Amino acid sequence: MNLTKKFLLLIPVSLIVFAFSKPDPGDEILNRESLLIEVVMQSLAVNHYKPIPVDDELSKRVFDSYLKRMDNRKRFFLQSDIDRFMEHRLLLDDYAKAHNFEFFDNLNEIYALRVKQTSEYYKEILSSPFDFEKKETIETDVDKLNYAENDTELKSRWSKLIKYSVLVDLDTKLLRQKQAEEQNDTSVVIKPYDQLEIDARAKVLKDFDRWFKSINSKDRDEEIALYINTFASVVEPHTGYFPPIDKENFDIRMSGKLEGIGAQLSPQDGYIKVTRVVPGSASWTRGELEVNDLIMKVAQGDEEPVNIVDMPIDDVVQLIRGKKGTEVRLTVKKKSGEIITIPIIRDIVILEESYAKSAVIEVVEDKGKIGIIDLRTFYADFADRNGRHCSEDVKEEVEKLITDNVEGIIIDLRFNGGGSLMDAVDMTGLFIDQGPVVQVKFNRGSPESLNDTNAGVLYDGPLVILVNSFSASASEIMAAALQDYGRAVIIGTAPTTFGKGTVQRFFQLDRMVPERFSDLGELGNLKITTQKFFRINGGSTQLRGVTPDIVLPGLYSYIESGEKNEEYPLPWTEIAPSDYESSTIKKMTSIKKKSAARTKNNEALTIIDERALWIKDQESHTEVSLNIKEYQKRQEMNRQKSDNYEAVVSENERLNILFTEVDSKTLFADTSRTSSMERWHKRLKKDPYIMEAVEVIGDMD
Repeated sequence: MNLTKKFLLLIPVSLIVFAFSKPDPGDEILNRESLLIEVVMQSLAVNHYKPIPVDDELSKRVFDSYLKRMDNRKRFFLQSDIDRFMEHRLLLDDYAKAHNFEFFDNLNEIYALRVKQTSEYYKEILSSPFDFEKKETIETDVDKLNYAENDTELKSRWSKLIKYSVLVDLDTKLLRQKQAEEQNDTSVVIKPYDQLEIDARAKVLKDFDRWFKSINSKDRDEEIALYINTFASVVEPHTGYFPPIDKENFDIRMSGKLEGIGAQLSPQDGYIKVTRVVPGSASWTRGELEVNDLIMKVAQGDEEPVNIVDMPIDDVVQLIRGKKGTEVRLTVKKKSGEIITIPIIRDIVILEESYAKSAVIEVVEDKGKIGIIDLRTFYADFADRNGRHCSEDVKEEVEKLITDNVEGIIIDLRFNGGGSLMDAVDMTGLFIDQGPVVQVKFNRGSPESLNDTNAGVLYDGPLVILVNSFSASASEIMAAALQDYGRAVIIGTAPTTFGKGTVQRFFQLDRMVPERFSDLGELGNLKITTQKFFRINGGSTQLRGVTPDIVLPGLYSYIESGEKNEEYPLPWTEIAPSDYESSTIKKMTSIKKKSAARTKNNEALTIIDERALWIKDQESHTEVSLNIKEYQKRQEMNRQKSDNYEAVVSENERLNILFTEVDSKTLFADTSRTSSMERWHKRLKKDPYIMEAVEVIGDMD
């Protein structure tokens, strides 16, 4: 079996282990819940790259994580409840082995009582107008909060939570009216402040009615799934349990892709966080929705928005998805603290946008030509023998640029979350003669080196790789290999790339149990980390990612992000290096000095750095005023900062972005693709990092 086929398998033959082969659970398994926790725990122990002991340390992790999942905003449990639960903190490992759900039952019983109790709070609180002139604040960082000591303190906390929700909605309504008056927009009905406050309370009441209905509609199977998933996810962040659900929702959970807007989301502390914007999607085309945005509300066109804080992600999916051509409005909170509404017209993902593409960058004053290749994912069509592979497409784009006699090539891997491993290997091979590209290790056995076996180099000229903190997995493999060979200058906008050096496989649990348990019902799927990547220099990309040779200011340069900020990530480790000819860029010291001097005098990068420092500072300002004038002042300051940034990042008149000679001859008949390419060209002219990459290539001569 060749390497390409070997790494396309879902599960290597050596890892297809019968979960109950040792030991067989026996006939003491009498229900689905006992069977489920047994097969999950054994599968983790057998198949995970680095299984952890089922002991008190695991118990503590599960206890802490489960409490957070059940009450992540500390709005239900009292401190006395937590004290009562503490007697179980070191026993959850024993309960799992004994198929004992005592802690689960005890906690969920108290949770149900607290939900019933607090469901009465919000109705009473929302029955009267709020005083938004009062000097009052709310702490939005849950880690800075303790659990309420008694019912009075809990009700007071709910009062502030609800007041904050009403304030956000009221401010949105006031801003909309102000903008309508300034623009003479007669479609907006102007209402007095008192009526807007009443409308805001009515809206929040409806949101909480819907939210509590959702909480109360959960059945035991959903609650058990959350509990079981906690045992899986505390092993490390990319392992998790997926309960049996209908095919549509299963696909959403697996891919995270939301049909209609093209974004990948994940729950975070009650909010829904954007983790990726899919190239070619409606969100990508709109350009306002960004990674790390927190979605707070969802509205259908001009309808009233629905507060989705603390709503299950599957329910949020149903609100966001919709027919092509319809509008969804997302109210999002930016990293800066700014809250904005983003209208998005739902559409299908334009696959062409995600494919590799190239252009020629012409520097006006010296007529030098540099090639650029944009690659947003390491795509590969494994189902179709003749399907597209990014390595083949990139090869074609490189050949186009060679034909145009470019003096250097930039490969843009920013926001590239990875994909096909073997395409990363093949693509790296376009720029090196031959040799190892990455080492791969399973949970058993020795590392295996994946090599470029094709002698010769397609392109041996100056090469720059652009990365950022969202460049992950296969992107890191390619950047690391080219750095280790001294083949390319790596330019980044963060101290390191993402740092995900692991691979996951899905296991269908129903296939792993004896036939005699089939009548207990479907078990679902388990995603398990089974592999780890290592650079050819022996170091892992896990946690540390790839350190760029040149680090430029980025909007999120000072924000902690990436794998190292996940809970319980696998550690960085190293193995013996591969046998390869290590090298470095000859003029690297000079290249770095020249880049630093230019960066210091670059107005756009200076503004970006100032904004990045400001965004970092905003992270510590977690206490929000509930006084409407103070709140509006802060929001206006946030908007002004954004406007200042947008004003500076304008088109660079020094650069002309041209079609390659090949594309100029073939694209004229495809108006849709031509339009797409022209939009990309316009973005390149406004991208301050492109100019610096061009300058670095000039310094490499």
